[in-house]
Amino acid sequence: MLPPPYVGVMSRLRDRWRALVARARRLERRELAEFRAWIETTRNLVHLTGLVAVPLLVAAVTGVSNAVAVVPFVLFPPVASGAFTLFSDPEGRYADPRTFVGGLTAGAVCGSAAAYAAVATGLVAPTGAMLDRVSPLAAAAAVFLTGASTWALDVEEPAAFSTALLALLVPATAAGYLETLVAYVGFTALASAGVAGAFSLWRERLYERRSDVLYRSTERGERVLVPMRGVHEMATATLAADLVPDGRTGAVVLFDLVEAESTAAAKRDLLDAEPPSARAASPDTTTVSESDSDTPSTEETETDAAEVAAASAARLEGVATRVEARSGVPCEVVVATGDTGDAVIGAARETDCDLIVTPYETADGRLSPFVGDLFRGDVDVLVHRASDPDETAWRDVLVPVRRASDVAHEMVEFAVRLAGADRVTLATCIGDSGDRRRAESMLADLAETVPAVETRVSRRDIESFLDRTAPAFDLVIIGASRDRSAASRFVSPPTFERIGNLDTDVAILDRNVRY
Repeated sequence: MLPPPYVGVMSRLRDRWRALVARARRLERRELAEFRAWIETTRNLVHLTGLVAVPLLVAAVTGVSNAVAVVPFVLFPPVASGAFTLFSDPEGRYADPRTFVGGLTAGAVCGSAAAYAAVATGLVAPTGAMLDRVSPLAAAAAVFLTGASTWALDVEEPAAFSTALLALLVPATAAGYLETLVAYVGFTALASAGVAGAFSLWRERLYERRSDVLYRSTERGERVLVPMRGVHEMATATLAADLVPDGRTGAVVLFDLVEAESTAAAKRDLLDAEPPSARAASPDTTTVSESDSDTPSTEETETDAAEVAAASAARLEGVATRVEARSGVPCEVVVATGDTGDAVIGAARETDCDLIVTPYETADGRLSPFVGDLFRGDVDVLVHRASDPDETAWRDVLVPVRRASDVAHEMVEFAVRLAGADRVTLATCIGDSGDRRRAESMLADLAETVPAVETRVSRRDIESFLDRTAPAFDLVIIGASRDRSAASRFVSPPTFERIGNLDTDVAILDRNVRY
């Protein structure tokens, strides 16, 4: 047994070790979360796949080529370039496995025919290794035949011309030259078929299902926490219920914050007891006259807390009943003490909610500290600014975005849940000097995961575009721009702070990351 001084030293060492392990795990979780958010951008996913998949496929083709020892590795640049064409633009003109295999094979056949004709007619003499020179006439014939055959077969593929010209470099011997060319054609067909098969599997199982496999947005919002604040709480609670995905066991948690613990406890007791209608008729909720003393007694304080709790509990239950009747989404009610965003974030964790939907609040013309606390938390937040408290249907939704990102994907997902894909418009503003083609490609990447979404590219700035366009929609969903630097935010405030006069509902999404 260790002497007492050493026991304390060992205890401190264990504590330090545990702290280091916990910090390393936090860093690991943070890096994984940031990587997942990064890869949710379609362009990043495509580039990363090309960076990894193409070298692996080329290595596989090279290994097989070395094993059979039929043709040298120099004959397979077309496979590498063709594979990169497939993976770098999976929705492009040449991203067709049939075209890829047919084009490369057709090029190999045409090039082999031109090479064999050149040797057979004596234009090129066989040397036992590679041809000592390439006949210009044979090269022209290979390109001509390739262009004509791929056009006729509708398998036009740029890499086909590479396989055609490389056939002219196949080792030429007096005996067995035809067999070597046939092997070249066969190996080209097999190699291209292998690459095309890998591409088809990747596109079908990952790329076309990336909204289900990769995007965290499709996992968000099954349980939604709604702080009951402001005059538009019913509209906000209804919006939250509409965000719960169909066919899932989700719920809306109506959350009330009170200042006194006694009031919170009384509310919790009431919510666990009989319905509000029964409580209203109960003699236990009678009022008590005020005391003549300046300092209320404990009994009076508890009675006042019970009265406040009864009224608040009845109000929450009434909202929950209306929301359930309208949307069919189950509603729960939770009461806690405090008046800060941190208390709401803590409640979201305790109730297993992954999204907070809260009414919009300002203080002295700026975002309120309560909403600011939520934006700095680690739970996704959707701030709802209602223009009409009686409007609880969002049939047409506009989603302006700056770039394809994890936030943009989540905004589109929420818009589709509210209105359906055919009633969602995805837009971006590029100004007078923006690249329209790049903007259209970016919107196409976002829209691919939810077909039927309309896309718009505007030359206007975002404020004038929304002033002109937003009134035709029931809701505008925009990002909170939390990824911008402090200097950028100082020069140009976030969009939601510059569009305060829109005559339509606005939802501001702040996507946070759990570490």
